Amino acid sequence: MAITNVTVYCSSSSAIPPVYFDAAWELGRALVANRWTLVYGGNAVGLMGAVADSVRAAGGRVIGITPQVLVDKGITDQHCDELIVTPTMRERKALLESRADAFIALPGGLGTLEEIFEIIVGRVLATHAKPVILLNIAGYYNPLLAMIDHGIEHRFIRPDQRRTFDLCDTVAEAMKRLQEYHTPPPLGVDIAIRTIAEA
Repeated sequence: MAITNVTVYCSSSSAIPPVYFDAAWELGRALVANRWTLVYGGNAVGLMGAVADSVRAAGGRVIGITPQVLVDKGITDQHCDELIVTPTMRERKALLESRADAFIALPGGLGTLEEIFEIIVGRVLATHAKPVILLNIAGYYNPLLAMIDHGIEHRFIRPDQRRTFDLCDTVAEAMKRLQEYHTPPPLGVDIAIRTIAEA
């Protein structure tokens, strides 16, 4: 699978520890090193601004997608190579998905969690087969993974659904995962094969 555009989900908050900004800057440089275009939420604040500035500083291309309500707040990144303003948040999310060949979630808040879970559920429902990575900087996503494991234990989540995303502790690990990515078989195929074999 050839990757051209990578959608990065991340926080617009600036009141967060420096380790997350360091990761955003490292991620931006890594995207450019792989000749991948950044697609992101189009704001100039928080980790959003950091990853976009990093890509630009390294000579890469930035596509920003933001809703009119955030343009009205004056936080839009006016330096994007391509800036798309959508009427609503829902249309913004649809474009962030459709313009991507792969997805990475830096640590973020409720908005980031909502966006990345929609993408993960898309993998579960086989509406796409694009790679999905949670960038687990400073162990940020460990409690979330524990919750997913809890859901598996109590049978709310199927064990095979855990394969719909990767948890990477470093930017380098995330880049390696994308470089080596191959489209997986649909969920349940391996289970069906074992069932037939055992019949």
